Amino acid sequence: MDSEARWLEVSMTVDGELAEAVAEVLGRFANNGVVVESAVTYNDAEDEGTPIGPVRIYGYLLADEQLEETRRNLSEALWHLGQIQPLPEPEYRSIVDEDWMASWKKHYHPIPIGERLLILPAWIEEEQPGRAAVRIDPSMAFGTGTHPTTQLCLEIIEAYTQPGETAIDVGCGSGILSIAALKLGARRVLGVDIDRAAVKATRQNAEANELASRIEVGVGSVDEIRKGMFSLRQAPFVLANILAPVIIRLFDAGLAELVERGGILALSGILAEQSPAVEAAALKQGLTFVERRQSGDWVALVFQKHG
Repeated sequence: MDSEARWLEVSMTVDGELAEAVAEVLGRFANNGVVVESAVTYNDAEDEGTPIGPVRIYGYLLADEQLEETRRNLSEALWHLGQIQPLPEPEYRSIVDEDWMASWKKHYHPIPIGERLLILPAWIEEEQPGRAAVRIDPSMAFGTGTHPTTQLCLEIIEAYTQPGETAIDVGCGSGILSIAALKLGARRVLGVDIDRAAVKATRQNAEANELASRIEVGVGSVDEIRKGMFSLRQAPFVLANILAPVIIRLFDAGLAELVERGGILALSGILAEQSPAVEAAALKQGLTFVERRQSGDWVALVFQKHG
Protein backbone atom coordinates (compact mmCIF):
# COMPACT_ATOMS: atom_id res chain seq x y z
CA MET A 1 0.00 0.00 0.00
CA ASP A 2 1.22 3.50 -0.88
CA SER A 3 2.74 5.14 2.22
CA GLU A 4 0.87 8.39 1.43
CA ALA A 5 -2.46 6.68 0.90
CA ARG A 6 -5.08 7.38 3.54
CA TRP A 7 -7.96 5.40 2.07
CA LEU A 8 -8.50 2.09 0.33
CA GLU A 9 -11.25 2.10 -2.29
CA VAL A 10 -13.15 -1.17 -2.54
CA SER A 11 -15.32 -1.70 -5.63
CA MET A 12 -17.35 -4.54 -7.11
CA THR A 13 -19.42 -4.82 -10.27
CA VAL A 14 -22.36 -7.21 -9.92
CA ASP A 15 -25.74 -8.04 -11.42
CA GLY A 16 -28.61 -5.86 -10.29
CA GLU A 17 -30.17 -8.56 -8.11
CA LEU A 18 -27.01 -8.74 -5.99
CA ALA A 19 -26.48 -4.99 -5.66
CA GLU A 20 -28.50 -4.45 -2.47
CA ALA A 21 -26.86 -7.36 -0.64
CA VAL A 22 -23.34 -6.34 -1.68
CA ALA A 23 -23.99 -2.69 -0.74
CA GLU A 24 -25.25 -3.78 2.68
CA VAL A 25 -22.12 -5.86 3.34
CA LEU A 26 -19.74 -3.16 2.11
CA GLY A 27 -21.63 -0.53 4.12
CA ARG A 28 -20.75 -2.36 7.35
CA PHE A 29 -17.07 -1.56 6.79
CA ALA A 30 -17.12 1.67 4.73
CA ASN A 31 -18.35 3.97 7.48
CA ASN A 32 -18.78 6.97 5.20
CA GLY A 33 -21.34 5.15 3.08
CA VAL A 34 -21.27 3.44 -0.29
CA VAL A 35 -21.97 4.57 -3.84
CA VAL A 36 -24.21 2.50 -6.12
CA GLU A 37 -23.92 3.31 -9.82
CA SER A 38 -26.25 1.83 -12.45
CA ALA A 39 -28.34 2.66 -15.48
CA VAL A 40 -32.06 2.97 -14.71
CA THR A 41 -35.25 2.22 -16.62
CA TYR A 42 -38.88 2.99 -15.73
CA ASN A 43 -41.17 0.00 -16.28
CA ASP A 44 -44.49 1.65 -15.46
CA ALA A 45 -46.07 4.68 -13.84
CA GLU A 46 -45.38 3.40 -10.32
CA ASP A 47 -41.77 2.37 -10.91
CA GLU A 48 -39.36 4.67 -9.04
CA GLY A 49 -36.51 3.43 -11.21
CA THR A 50 -35.30 -0.11 -11.87
CA PRO A 51 -31.54 -0.72 -12.31
CA ILE A 52 -30.58 -2.36 -15.58
CA GLY A 53 -27.29 -3.97 -16.56
CA PRO A 54 -24.24 -4.25 -14.30
CA VAL A 55 -24.16 -2.28 -11.05
CA ARG A 56 -20.92 -0.87 -9.62
CA ILE A 57 -20.74 -0.55 -5.84
CA TYR A 58 -17.86 1.08 -4.03
CA GLY A 59 -16.81 2.63 -0.74
CA TYR A 60 -13.71 3.62 1.18
CA LEU A 61 -11.85 2.00 4.08
CA LEU A 62 -9.71 4.18 6.32
CA ALA A 63 -6.04 3.19 6.03
CA ASP A 64 -5.38 3.04 9.76
CA GLU A 65 -3.78 0.37 11.92
CA GLN A 66 -6.95 -1.74 11.69
CA LEU A 67 -7.02 -1.72 7.88
CA GLU A 68 -5.76 -5.26 7.35
CA GLU A 69 -8.19 -6.62 9.94
CA THR A 70 -11.03 -4.63 8.35
CA ARG A 71 -10.08 -5.96 4.93
CA ARG A 72 -10.01 -9.56 6.23
CA ASN A 73 -13.42 -9.13 7.88
CA LEU A 74 -14.84 -7.66 4.69
CA SER A 75 -13.42 -10.53 2.62
CA GLU A 76 -14.95 -13.03 5.04
CA ALA A 77 -18.37 -11.35 4.87
CA LEU A 78 -18.24 -11.31 1.08
CA TRP A 79 -17.17 -14.96 1.06
CA HIS A 80 -20.26 -15.92 3.07
CA LEU A 81 -22.45 -13.93 0.70
CA GLY A 82 -20.72 -15.65 -2.23
CA GLN A 83 -21.82 -19.04 -0.93
CA ILE A 84 -25.39 -18.02 -1.75
CA GLN A 85 -24.56 -16.72 -5.22
CA PRO A 86 -21.11 -16.39 -6.83
CA LEU A 87 -19.50 -12.96 -6.54
CA PRO A 88 -16.62 -11.40 -8.46
CA GLU A 89 -13.46 -10.57 -6.55
CA PRO A 90 -13.46 -7.03 -5.10
CA GLU A 91 -11.04 -4.54 -6.61
CA TYR A 92 -8.86 -2.41 -4.31
CA ARG A 93 -7.24 0.93 -5.04
CA SER A 94 -5.15 3.10 -2.71
CA ILE A 95 -6.14 6.77 -2.56
CA VAL A 96 -4.64 9.81 -0.86
CA ASP A 97 -6.88 12.16 1.14
CA GLU A 98 -7.34 14.72 -1.61
CA ASP A 99 -8.41 12.11 -4.16
CA TRP A 100 -10.86 10.57 -1.69
CA MET A 101 -12.57 13.88 -0.97
CA ALA A 102 -12.66 14.75 -4.66
CA SER A 103 -14.18 11.37 -5.45
CA TRP A 104 -16.98 11.82 -2.91
CA LYS A 105 -17.64 15.42 -3.94
CA LYS A 106 -17.93 14.32 -7.55
CA HIS A 107 -20.98 12.28 -6.58
CA TYR A 108 -22.35 14.06 -3.51
CA HIS A 109 -21.71 17.76 -3.32
CA PRO A 110 -23.71 20.40 -1.43
CA ILE A 111 -26.97 21.18 -3.21
CA PRO A 112 -28.44 24.68 -2.75
CA ILE A 113 -32.25 24.62 -2.96
CA GLY A 114 -34.29 27.80 -3.34
CA GLU A 115 -32.93 30.69 -1.33
CA ARG A 116 -32.60 29.21 2.16
CA LEU A 117 -31.76 25.48 2.01
CA LEU A 118 -28.51 23.57 1.55
CA ILE A 119 -28.56 19.76 1.26
CA LEU A 120 -25.33 18.19 2.50
CA PRO A 121 -23.92 14.67 2.76
CA ALA A 122 -24.00 13.96 6.49
CA TRP A 123 -20.20 13.84 6.88
CA ILE A 124 -19.39 17.16 5.18
CA GLU A 125 -18.98 20.11 7.54
CA GLU A 126 -19.91 23.10 5.47
CA GLU A 127 -22.01 26.18 5.97
CA GLN A 128 -23.26 28.86 3.61
CA PRO A 129 -24.44 32.16 5.07
CA GLY A 130 -28.21 32.50 4.99
CA ARG A 131 -28.84 28.82 4.24
CA ALA A 132 -30.10 26.12 6.58
CA ALA A 133 -28.05 22.92 6.25
CA VAL A 134 -30.01 19.68 5.89
CA ARG A 135 -27.63 16.75 6.45
CA ILE A 136 -28.61 13.50 4.73
CA ASP A 137 -26.77 10.19 4.48
CA PRO A 138 -26.72 9.55 0.70
CA SER A 139 -26.04 5.85 1.21
CA MET A 140 -29.70 5.54 2.21
CA ALA A 141 -31.59 5.42 -1.08
CA PHE A 142 -34.79 7.08 0.10
CA GLY A 143 -34.35 10.69 -0.98
CA THR A 144 -31.05 12.55 -1.03
CA GLY A 145 -32.05 15.86 -2.61
CA THR A 146 -30.75 15.04 -6.08
CA HIS A 147 -34.06 14.01 -7.69
CA PRO A 148 -36.25 16.73 -9.28
CA THR A 149 -39.33 15.62 -7.29
CA THR A 150 -37.49 16.11 -3.99
CA GLN A 151 -36.09 19.47 -5.09
CA LEU A 152 -39.53 20.70 -6.15
CA CYS A 153 -40.98 19.69 -2.81
CA LEU A 154 -38.14 21.39 -0.94
CA GLU A 155 -38.81 24.62 -2.85
CA ILE A 156 -42.47 24.39 -1.85
CA ILE A 157 -41.52 23.78 1.79
CA GLU A 158 -39.43 26.94 1.68
CA ALA A 159 -42.35 28.89 0.24
CA TYR A 160 -45.11 27.61 2.55
CA THR A 161 -43.60 26.61 5.91
CA GLN A 162 -44.97 28.84 8.65
CA PRO A 163 -42.87 29.29 11.80
CA GLY A 164 -44.27 27.45 14.81
CA GLU A 165 -46.68 25.26 12.86
CA THR A 166 -46.81 21.46 12.66
CA ALA A 167 -46.49 19.39 9.50
CA ILE A 168 -47.19 15.82 8.35
CA ASP A 169 -44.88 14.06 5.88
CA VAL A 170 -46.62 11.06 4.27
CA GLY A 171 -44.04 8.67 2.80
CA CYS A 172 -41.14 10.33 4.62
CA GLY A 173 -38.36 8.25 2.98
CA SER A 174 -35.04 9.65 4.23
CA GLY A 175 -36.78 12.35 6.27
CA ILE A 176 -35.31 15.09 4.07
CA LEU A 177 -38.62 16.96 3.75
CA SER A 178 -39.43 16.72 7.46
CA ILE A 179 -35.98 17.96 8.40
CA ALA A 180 -36.18 20.84 5.90
CA ALA A 181 -39.54 21.93 7.31
CA LEU A 182 -38.08 22.00 10.83
CA LYS A 183 -34.98 23.88 9.67
CA LEU A 184 -37.28 26.49 8.14
CA GLY A 185 -39.30 27.05 11.29
CA ALA A 186 -41.86 24.26 11.70
CA ARG A 187 -42.33 23.39 15.38
CA ARG A 188 -42.88 19.65 15.04
CA VAL A 189 -43.27 17.13 12.19
CA LEU A 190 -44.87 13.70 11.96
CA GLY A 191 -43.23 11.48 9.34
CA VAL A 192 -44.71 8.13 8.35
CA ASP A 193 -43.70 5.50 5.82
CA ILE A 194 -44.81 1.95 5.07
CA ASP A 195 -41.15 0.91 4.69
CA ARG A 196 -39.45 0.18 8.03
CA ALA A 197 -36.04 0.87 6.48
CA ALA A 198 -37.24 4.38 5.54
CA VAL A 199 -38.43 4.98 9.10
CA LYS A 200 -34.99 3.96 10.37
CA ALA A 201 -33.29 6.24 7.83
CA THR A 202 -35.47 9.18 8.89
CA ARG A 203 -34.58 8.64 12.55
CA GLN A 204 -30.85 8.46 11.76
CA ASN A 205 -30.93 11.58 9.59
CA ALA A 206 -32.96 13.42 12.25
CA GLU A 207 -30.25 12.58 14.78
CA ALA A 208 -27.54 13.80 12.38
CA ASN A 209 -29.38 17.13 12.23
CA GLU A 210 -29.95 17.21 16.03
CA LEU A 211 -33.72 17.25 15.47
CA ALA A 212 -34.74 13.81 16.74
CA SER A 213 -36.80 15.30 19.59
CA ARG A 214 -38.96 17.29 17.14
CA ILE A 215 -39.71 14.54 14.60
CA GLU A 216 -42.18 11.79 15.39
CA VAL A 217 -41.54 8.86 13.04
CA GLY A 218 -43.45 5.62 12.60
CA VAL A 219 -44.56 2.89 10.24
CA GLY A 220 -47.89 3.73 8.66
CA SER A 221 -49.74 5.92 6.21
CA VAL A 222 -52.95 7.96 5.97
CA ASP A 223 -55.14 5.33 7.59
CA GLU A 224 -52.93 4.98 10.67
CA ILE A 225 -52.77 8.77 11.13
CA ARG A 226 -56.55 9.11 10.89
CA LYS A 227 -57.02 6.32 13.44
CA GLY A 228 -55.02 8.32 15.98
CA MET A 229 -51.98 6.04 16.13
CA PHE A 230 -49.71 9.10 16.26
CA SER A 231 -49.77 12.40 18.14
CA LEU A 232 -51.06 14.34 15.11
CA ARG A 233 -54.23 13.63 13.15
CA GLN A 234 -54.16 16.89 11.20
CA ALA A 235 -51.69 19.65 10.40
CA PRO A 236 -51.72 23.00 8.59
CA PHE A 237 -49.04 21.69 6.20
CA VAL A 238 -49.13 18.18 4.71
CA LEU A 239 -46.50 16.78 2.32
CA ALA A 240 -46.57 13.71 0.08
CA ASN A 241 -43.67 13.12 -2.30
CA ILE A 242 -44.90 9.81 -3.70
CA LEU A 243 -45.83 8.49 -7.15
CA ALA A 244 -49.02 9.80 -8.74
CA PRO A 245 -51.07 6.53 -8.66
CA VAL A 246 -50.24 6.18 -4.97
CA ILE A 247 -51.31 9.77 -4.26
CA ILE A 248 -54.67 9.13 -5.93
CA ARG A 249 -55.18 6.02 -3.78
CA LEU A 250 -54.27 8.03 -0.68
CA PHE A 251 -57.01 10.54 -1.52
CA ASP A 252 -59.47 7.63 -1.37
CA ALA A 253 -57.98 6.73 2.04
CA GLY A 254 -58.56 10.26 3.37
CA LEU A 255 -55.40 12.22 2.55
CA ALA A 256 -57.33 15.50 2.37
CA GLU A 257 -58.66 14.89 5.88
CA LEU A 258 -55.13 15.30 7.25
CA VAL A 259 -55.08 18.97 6.20
CA GLU A 260 -56.46 21.49 8.68
CA ARG A 261 -58.92 24.11 7.44
CA GLY A 262 -56.96 26.80 5.67
CA GLY A 263 -53.98 24.48 5.42
CA ILE A 264 -51.71 23.53 2.53
CA LEU A 265 -51.25 20.16 0.81
CA ALA A 266 -48.06 19.77 -1.25
CA LEU A 267 -47.84 16.84 -3.67
CA SER A 268 -44.77 15.76 -5.65
CA GLY A 269 -43.45 12.68 -7.43
CA ILE A 270 -45.87 13.27 -10.30
CA LEU A 271 -45.02 12.78 -13.97
CA ALA A 272 -46.31 15.64 -16.12
CA GLU A 273 -48.81 13.50 -18.02
CA GLN A 274 -50.23 12.22 -14.70
CA SER A 275 -50.78 15.65 -13.12
CA PRO A 276 -54.32 16.18 -14.53
CA ALA A 277 -55.52 13.00 -12.81
CA VAL A 278 -53.95 14.04 -9.50
CA GLU A 279 -55.42 17.53 -9.78
CA ALA A 280 -58.85 16.08 -10.51
CA ALA A 281 -58.62 13.82 -7.46
CA ALA A 282 -57.68 16.78 -5.28
CA LEU A 283 -60.48 18.99 -6.58
CA LYS A 284 -62.95 16.16 -5.99
CA GLN A 285 -61.99 16.34 -2.31
CA GLY A 286 -62.90 20.03 -2.19
CA LEU A 287 -59.33 21.31 -2.27
CA THR A 288 -58.46 24.50 -4.13
CA PHE A 289 -55.61 24.56 -6.65
CA VAL A 290 -52.86 27.01 -5.67
CA GLU A 291 -49.89 26.39 -7.98
CA ARG A 292 -47.98 23.95 -10.15
CA ARG A 293 -44.19 23.69 -10.39
CA GLN A 294 -42.33 21.62 -12.97
CA SER A 295 -38.76 20.37 -13.46
CA GLY A 296 -38.22 18.31 -16.61
CA ASP A 297 -40.86 15.58 -16.73
CA TRP A 298 -41.76 15.96 -13.04
CA VAL A 299 -44.48 18.10 -11.48
CA ALA A 300 -45.35 19.26 -7.97
CA LEU A 301 -48.80 20.58 -7.09
CA VAL A 302 -49.99 22.77 -4.21
CA PHE A 303 -53.58 22.86 -2.92
CA GLN A 304 -55.34 24.63 -0.07
CA LYS A 305 -58.19 23.45 2.13
CA HIS A 306 -60.51 26.35 2.78
CA GLY A 307 -62.66 26.69 5.87
